[in-house]
Amino acid sequence: MNRTRTTPPRPVDIGAVFPALAPLARPAVRLHPRPGSPTVHDSSIGGPLLWPAQQPWMYCRIGHEWSNPMVPVAQLYARDIPLLRPPGRSDLLQVLWCPSEHDPDSSIPVEVSWRTAADVTDALAAPPEPFEADEYLYIPKPCVLAPEQITEYPHYGELPEELREQTKDPALWQAAGVVVDEANPQQLYDDALSHAPGWKIGGWSRWGLTDPVPRFCVACGTAMVPLLTIASSEWERNTTSWIPYEDQPAGAPDDIWFNPPGITVLDANRLQLYACPANGGHPHTSLVQ
Repeated sequence: MNRTRTTPPRPVDIGAVFPALAPLARPAVRLHPRPGSPTVHDSSIGGPLLWPAQQPWMYCRIGHEWSNPMVPVAQLYARDIPLLRPPGRSDLLQVLWCPSEHDPDSSIPVEVSWRTAADVTDALAAPPEPFEADEYLYIPKPCVLAPEQITEYPHYGELPEELREQTKDPALWQAAGVVVDEANPQQLYDDALSHAPGWKIGGWSRWGLTDPVPRFCVACGTAMVPLLTIASSEWERNTTSWIPYEDQPAGAPDDIWFNPPGITVLDANRLQLYACPANGGHPHTSLVQ
């Protein structure tokens, strides 16, 4: 099976239309999870973790009668995704969550663990299974990855005011030969030119439930940046230009590649994990959008 995934070029060179955007470009890595049989030595979504046999497993102790074992969400090796930039000598990111929503705030408890793969000489063979789970929402199906680096730009709401006003001016788009909806010209920017949908590392945040909200490190006060986006789908109806060449023709919600891990985050949203760029060992934070 061909695991390569290639994002089509953006329909417009946005940096040529608005040169002031150039300094705001950020690298991102689309993970492109697809059904597979990963091992503990592979980067994966929903696959087995390289977890030391002597290390206690992680449990959720919030809102359960008994502690509920967490489930693997992602395992990412820095060799596959150099953009991770792990702290110290670690080279492996592992993400787990509680596989059930928590009332009344509908939050999802998440644990992030960095480790050094070479230090794990005796891996846990059979992690405990959760006794309470929304199985069809929060237990990802095992997927292998096809990491692909792309370039992203900020969500419209995160642009400096002058740039926001420029993207709202249809005359500036038309002067560059770009056809836009004159009533909502910035929609093309947000849907097809700024940030990719789906599972990804780095890049810029996607917003929708709220206006952009800065996140600050609780340890040092530094503005945090996106670490991992956990998505309910690989694309949406208004983001089909991001569908990889290898998955076309596609686009409908029942396409096999629309949501390979089969998870749904709080009404089909995204869980975004943030990290401190000053020190990767500082606590992460999360936000649903």
